[in-house]
Amino acid sequence: MIYAVISLCAIGIISAVILYFVAQKFKVIEDPRIDEVNEVLPGANCGGCGFAGCRNFAESTVKAGNLEGFFCPVGGNTTMAQVAAILGLQAVEKAPMVAVVRCSGSRANAPSKYRFDGPATCFFAHQLFSGESGCPYGCLGLGDCVAACKFDAMYMDPETGLPVIIEENCTACGACVTACPRSIIELRNKGPKGKRIFVSCVNKEKGAIARKNCAVACIGCGKCVKVCPHDAITMENNLAYIDFAKCKLCRKCVPECPTNAILEINFPLKKEKVAGAESKPEAVEV
Repeated sequence: MIYAVISLCAIGIISAVILYFVAQKFKVIEDPRIDEVNEVLPGANCGGCGFAGCRNFAESTVKAGNLEGFFCPVGGNTTMAQVAAILGLQAVEKAPMVAVVRCSGSRANAPSKYRFDGPATCFFAHQLFSGESGCPYGCLGLGDCVAACKFDAMYMDPETGLPVIIEENCTACGACVTACPRSIIELRNKGPKGKRIFVSCVNKEKGAIARKNCAVACIGCGKCVKVCPHDAITMENNLAYIDFAKCKLCRKCVPECPTNAILEINFPLKKEKVAGAESKPEAVEV
């Protein structure tokens, strides 16, 4: 009995010594700045920065030695300035962004032709059919994007059947963009005073077919491209696209669109001329 106890104690001591030297050999000394950077991050772990959580983002910024290509969409420029101060680096400010829904295929604009009876997820429905309106590119209205949003920045409008972005809550994390199987949600610059202009359609079918399924579909007529003085609009695969980096918000393209597929957000209403109104005669010197 005594020999057994002594043997077990000896084995335990030898194992402990071996484990100690192994731990010393392979121990990793972590840069204390990682904890400091992690502390100033919002802790949302949304993945919007492109990394697997805030901790991984902090580790990557410390190891990189510069902040090029690093940005926390939830914390924004304020958080990145704090990270830069901790690391003794310089952070480049980015224009604030917001998610936009590039589909206006509401129940009024794109009436239902079919009824989907299956699991209520956009991902599943996308694999099976084109959509209740018949548009193979439009919103399916089952709310995968809303379920993916961690910031209560989206909801499904029961009247239109489309998702609505709550701008003041949106952090531009991109979770809704990834969740949408139709790729109708895009991150765009918020713009000065929240003003934005974009084509609210992603349908690449020819005009007549697109219009058949949705009254406000882009028909690829190219009128918007011709009137844009800033070369901000391109036409590809029967679909117009406005580059927000080039767009100067002149609004010349908006009235040119015959289907009202171009949306202007947060602009004041244009004053309409009163029909039959007479202009005041100019004073003439005699």
